[in-house]
Amino acid sequence: MSKENKIDAVGMGFLDSLPRKVVTVYLPLVVFLIVLLFPFYWMAITAVKPEAELLSREGNPFWVIAPTLSHFHKLLFETSYPQWLWNTVMVSVISTGFSLVASVFAAYAIERLRFRGAKHVGLAIFLAYLVPPSILFIPLANVVFQLGLFDTRWGLILTYPTFLIPFCTWLLMGYFCSIPAELEECAQIDGASRWQVLVKIVLPLAVPGLISAGIFAFTLSWNEFIYALTFISSSEVKTVPVGVVTELVQGDVYQWGPLMAGALLGSLPVAFVYSFFVEYYVSGLTGSVKE
Repeated sequence: MSKENKIDAVGMGFLDSLPRKVVTVYLPLVVFLIVLLFPFYWMAITAVKPEAELLSREGNPFWVIAPTLSHFHKLLFETSYPQWLWNTVMVSVISTGFSLVASVFAAYAIERLRFRGAKHVGLAIFLAYLVPPSILFIPLANVVFQLGLFDTRWGLILTYPTFLIPFCTWLLMGYFCSIPAELEECAQIDGASRWQVLVKIVLPLAVPGLISAGIFAFTLSWNEFIYALTFISSSEVKTVPVGVVTELVQGDVYQWGPLMAGALLGSLPVAFVYSFFVEYYVSGLTGSVKE
């Protein structure tokens, strides 16, 4: 056995001992899971606690004695939460789809067409993503108002791509760069057009990257707050993040039960998307890092 192999064997043997494995693997993993899952646990128990337990200082605050679904009933049947949820789904899906289409064209053009200044354009697109929405919403508010889109879903659908497209373009640039250019050159030699190369070769190979970019775009648009708060005023057009905060908080009175129920239900779609596409998500991130 060579010296390098002996060193590797000794290094891996460090984890053979159970006490060492507990300290170096299991204990950090348990701490990480507790920190990660505790907010969801707190939302869940608060959402099913009756008002008496929420206001009481006695008993165990980390457990529920008499769980109830009254907060969910109030949220779903006494507020506009179902409409807020539908608005959020509609805005997120449409803006994500539009952003992905635009990002595919932009990323492919920057990585494959090799025009002068392509790398600088890619850097500029990524830097545009770094501009905080708290600055962009001021000029965008004037544009949205002049176009007659204020207090409409289309006002959000057309403004969300301003921060979705730059990030998705940067992510897809890295993934397109990992696809061998020889595949496209061979297809062009056989007579395929640039459009056929993109649709029949590049996009099927870039499915993990597209899913990864789509998850990011969907999550960003689902959780977006500033634009939705600024451009929407009617209760029936609000999204979940804005509707829960503005409609369930009355002055200094916080309806913690419905608030946590709304936050819990609002987080489930994003968690479902992540869990369903987790393999493609990791693969897309790996491809984007190769740049």
